[in-house]
Amino acid sequence: MAVSSVNSATSPSIYTLGSTTQVPTSSSTSSSSSSSSSSSSSAGTSQLSLALSGLESGLDWQTLVSEIEQVDRAPETLLENQQTTLQSQNTALGTIVSALQTLQSDVTALQQDALYDARTTSVGDSTVASASADNGTNTSTYTFDINQLASASVQNGATNIVGALNSSSDVSNLTLADANFSQPVTAGTITVDGQQITISTSETLQQVFDAISTATNGAVTGSYNASGTNPDTITLSSSTAITLGSATDTSNFLQVAQLYNGSTSTDTITSANKLGSVQLDATLANSNLATAITGDSNGDGSFTINGVTIDYNINTDTINDLLDKINSSSAGVTASYDNISNRFVLTNSSTGNLGFSLQDGASSNFLAATGISGGTLAAGTNLEYTINGGGQRVSYSNTIDSTSSGISGLTVTALSKGKTTVQVQADTSSLSSAITQLVTDYNTAQTDIANETAVTTSSSGTVTGSTLSSDPNVMNLGTQLRAAIFGEISGLSGTINQLSQLGFESNSTNNTLTQSDSTELSNQLSNNLSAIQDFFTNSTNGLTTKLSTMLTDLVGNDLGATGTLVSEQSSLNTQYNNLTAQINTIEQTVLATGQRLTNEFVAMENAMAQVNSDQQYLTQALDNGTL
Repeated sequence: MAVSSVNSATSPSIYTLGSTTQVPTSSSTSSSSSSSSSSSSSAGTSQLSLALSGLESGLDWQTLVSEIEQVDRAPETLLENQQTTLQSQNTALGTIVSALQTLQSDVTALQQDALYDARTTSVGDSTVASASADNGTNTSTYTFDINQLASASVQNGATNIVGALNSSSDVSNLTLADANFSQPVTAGTITVDGQQITISTSETLQQVFDAISTATNGAVTGSYNASGTNPDTITLSSSTAITLGSATDTSNFLQVAQLYNGSTSTDTITSANKLGSVQLDATLANSNLATAITGDSNGDGSFTINGVTIDYNINTDTINDLLDKINSSSAGVTASYDNISNRFVLTNSSTGNLGFSLQDGASSNFLAATGISGGTLAAGTNLEYTINGGGQRVSYSNTIDSTSSGISGLTVTALSKGKTTVQVQADTSSLSSAITQLVTDYNTAQTDIANETAVTTSSSGTVTGSTLSSDPNVMNLGTQLRAAIFGEISGLSGTINQLSQLGFESNSTNNTLTQSDSTELSNQLSNNLSAIQDFFTNSTNGLTTKLSTMLTDLVGNDLGATGTLVSEQSSLNTQYNNLTAQINTIEQTVLATGQRLTNEFVAMENAMAQVNSDQQYLTQALDNGTL
């Protein structure tokens, strides 16, 4: 910031910093009271803002500059008033445009064929069947007689596929933890003939037998049967009746060994089934199948189900891995293991009397070793039914479609055996709502048009127009819109040619419509649907065709048409923006003039301050005798 020094080094200096004047304290000291007073009033002030109007001149020039600016801004006020008018017109037009665009959406909805082709179904006995119909399905009533439901085919695997718990009756080396039971044995206590026995999974099966004998003083003995009448089972024997288990047992050994009390007391209890079980989570090489699963030299193998190939490795894959692979494949079957019957089961994902295609790959025997390919087929059943008492029809699925029924568009799902009717009707609920919505939104548009174009006369005779009362694009719009939507239409093939035939009438006091008969619309929809469709959608003379053209002319469409009302809005925006530019130009001129005047008055104040300071210095010097 530039600093300028005034007068000689021996006189008090005035430094101008922007609009602030600093007056340094005088180096001279006056002995007279007048001199002292004068010195303290000027020298004691460190900062005096020249923005304080008339500080030196006594002239309130800031107020003067402000008044000059206010006079210069008078044209801005006129332009701003014009902007207010334009904004009001634009807002009013926006209200009408929005209402007409909503009406335009209603018109578009009523032009959709699906609205007239919608179908609904009703089923006489919903426990026998359910039904649905596509748009355009012929309306009619059908009687379905379900004679047999469809079921899925099942391939039950062989039951002699599991290896035994042990190869011999000597189980002195077979620990419970390593035994191939259907589920792991848990450590804890069991009760035999009222005696509690504690076992651990690290014990051998023979040690468990010994513990039972010891606890019962040799009354109960246990053995494992590797062969004979009941191979791969455990037998507990006594000279008297045996009682097993108690409510406080904590080990599951008796359940895993399938040793249960009978309905009558007995001195011998044998496992209910063979005890060896497939180990689903062990590798295929250790899965405890009676026939080991094979692969090539690397342990790789494969098999196909319904033409889909499943690969495996006997050293890394488990039975559960292969079940997951089968179930997630496109083979169309569900594979599972029945641990009660110790067999594998394949179930077709689709119903119907369909078989299975099963084949082991080269150097592979998974399907044979698991008994799947050597099992028996429980064939599924086909759906058998009749329509309207005709000949028997067959479907693999319980879902009946046109493939087996010959009825295009109708889908019936059989739920149980029996007879029921299925009626296909036109679904006019959505169409009814669309028509009433058109009238509702039309009334909203008419209300908005009336509010924005109304002309009122006061009691004194003063006529006042609304925002758009003199707008040529809007002032007669209500009447034109009413004629378009409620007028009689010629050139249609049906008997419906006016909204009045659907239960609507024109209000006598304004351009809105009312529904005079709520039942007429539903009656016409039920009995005269084709005529209603022609009335609304006829490509040449239909109501929506005419309304669409009119509304496009007014508000445009999404294909690029602008519309007269939207164009008018655009014009109003342009005028508003032009006025804004004019206001900005005037304001810049006003501010520039104000700044120029302010600078000139500040310069005057600075000059007068300089004169006053010089006068003060001279006075002090004369009083002190220094001149």
